[in-house]
Amino acid sequence: MPSSGSDDAIESRHDGRTSPPAAIEVEGLELVYADGTAAVQGVDMTVPEGEFFGFLGPNGAGKTTTIKVFATLLSPTSGRVRVNGFDVRTEPQSVRETIGYMAQETSVDPELTAEENVRFACEAYGVPRGERSERVDELLDLVDLVDVADKRAEEFSGGMKKRLDAATALVHRPPLVFLDEPTTGLDPKARNRLWDYFRRINGRGTTIFLTTQYLEEADQLCDRLAVISGGEIVAEGSPAELKRRVGGEVLDVELEGGPASRERAATIARAFDAFSDAAVTETDEGISVTAESARQYGTDLLVALRDAELIVTGFNIRAPTLDDVFLAITGEAVDSDGNDAARTEVSR
Repeated sequence: MPSSGSDDAIESRHDGRTSPPAAIEVEGLELVYADGTAAVQGVDMTVPEGEFFGFLGPNGAGKTTTIKVFATLLSPTSGRVRVNGFDVRTEPQSVRETIGYMAQETSVDPELTAEENVRFACEAYGVPRGERSERVDELLDLVDLVDVADKRAEEFSGGMKKRLDAATALVHRPPLVFLDEPTTGLDPKARNRLWDYFRRINGRGTTIFLTTQYLEEADQLCDRLAVISGGEIVAEGSPAELKRRVGGEVLDVELEGGPASRERAATIARAFDAFSDAAVTETDEGISVTAESARQYGTDLLVALRDAELIVTGFNIRAPTLDDVFLAITGEAVDSDGNDAARTEVSR
């Protein structure tokens, strides 16, 4: 959503009422590296205070570059960026004082205990001395590390280090926190614990800007998100709104046989009159057909596949997911580990 250009509260496009003040306002952001690579191209967005905003895209899409501009770690080539009301070019110190930043790699000191790491962060951020002990206790409780407060961080699991890192980013109670792929590499249990933590701080009013490759993460946590591909925002809206953009429902068909069977099935589906407007993709298990008529004519397609002597081992009709949205918008899939999957052919 392009910014209005005003530093005041932005007038809502949807109902004419005044929206919450903007935590982030971006107009025409571009960043070109010295070698001429355009990492970010013409990004416009507004993130209201208190929102849980997701920035979704594969590796190399421009997510980390954008978040580093917002955190004043990179200077934009052109465009206007204001964070918490401060210009990232002319007021970088004010921006840094009002944000928390959790990078992809943890920055905790392995030689220090959990308590010492948080206390050191309090000193670095200038938390008044008389408030530090209470702040340390509060944050260790928030990230569920009270029982290991006296253990050195080098003894922690990856998930525990991530939670400790998140606590150190919050010692100065910033109104805005940037999370750059915070759960990459974590097992599902550790990831879910971090999700709970992020929900808690957002519930307390903290604005969260999350970059992620995990589609489920964006779906579970974000009020609204933007999809970035090739340095450009290609879609924006709530998870539900983006799912509606896919159109219809998804018919997943599992097939016996290898690539040749999947290719034949996809060809049959694309030639099927009822699915003339459908998106047909080959999957690891078979094919997926996204169409308004998926439920109505799904069984007819199964009969056609059987008549072609293809063996159907399973099928399911479901609502679209963010995986489907990403594939429909970008022509690329993101695998379950959060990495770019091979480009998948899409036909409409």
